[in-house]
Amino acid sequence: MKRFVGLSLVVLLTAITATGACAAPASYYRDQKVVYHNDGGGADNAAYFRKMLNNLKNHVAALGKNHLQIRVVDHGDGVVMLQMAKTDEKLAQLIDARKAEGVRFLICRNTLEERNIDWHTLYGASEEDLVPSGVAELARLQMMGFVYVHP
Repeated sequence: MKRFVGLSLVVLLTAITATGACAAPASYYRDQKVVYHNDGGGADNAAYFRKMLNNLKNHVAALGKNHLQIRVVDHGDGVVMLQMAKTDEKLAQLIDARKAEGVRFLICRNTLEERNIDWHTLYGASEEDLVPSGVAELARLQMMGFVYVHP
């Protein structure tokens, strides 16, 4: 009997998950403004960037892109993500998908100057994405009501 109950529970949970019954009700989350701090992931930047981009995807999925403003501030080793995406098609696709969901990627001019990086060489970058200072931008956005997240 225990085995049957355990199996039934697994089947029920699988069915609930497959139908989305575990998703939060429409009114569960309020509209959000969030700033993600991307300063790189150390020795394994590629894994860190993919994890962060997946977190962004999940965040948008939970609220819907019309109920969420996300900014990602890229500075220090975080700028490496946009350099890697020039040759890593999968990473580029993930960035493009997040942009299509309304996520904005902001790039620190200080980092570019210190590392002698031309913003034109970064994947998907435009002049409107540049901010004077990554850390100052994090503070500015928080003062504007954005909640800070460091994945």
